[in-house]
Amino acid sequence: MNVRTALLAPLALIALSLPAMAEKISLQALSAYLNGITSAESDFSQINADGSISTGKIYIKRPGRVRFEYAPPDQSLVLASGGQVAIFDAKSNQPPEQYPLKRTPLNLILAENVDLGRARMVMDHSADGTSTKVVAQDPDNPEYGTIALVFTDNPIALRQWVITDDLGQQTTVILGDLKAGQDLKASLFSFETEIQRRAN
Repeated sequence: MNVRTALLAPLALIALSLPAMAEKISLQALSAYLNGITSAESDFSQINADGSISTGKIYIKRPGRVRFEYAPPDQSLVLASGGQVAIFDAKSNQPPEQYPLKRTPLNLILAENVDLGRARMVMDHSADGTSTKVVAQDPDNPEYGTIALVFTDNPIALRQWVITDDLGQQTTVILGDLKAGQDLKASLFSFETEIQRRAN
């Protein structure tokens, strides 16, 4: 064994013992993955714009429906359904604040047909060896903000997203294991059901 081989041999062993660097997942594969999610639920942690942290459970029913159920003592709730988002504030006796779902970048992954290959939608598509990140915006309304989605591979799984709103404030949602194919009742996403429940 010459000196060069002797020096390189340990490096080869180190290389073999390291996990393989993950390849960047294609936009086509990520779109197919998101379109394959019809319903799912997961625990989540949320880092708010002010640095505070909330936890809770998220329920997704595509297209167009999501429920963020915040853990006690918060008791707040965010619902998206019927093209609207409703924010139920546990500390308020007022009706929920509502605004159009299309005004939030979350609409991009709740759409009936997710196409990350659409012109001017994806602003960044990168990988760091362990995950793939996609930063997307509504190409027709870039002023609504962006959503940065982070995925891991083998199998593809959505791990977190960061929404940057029109004021530049960021909210990060970190998902637990996303359990797909759950049988979620329509009442979970009903504004009326929630309003009645909170009135009792």
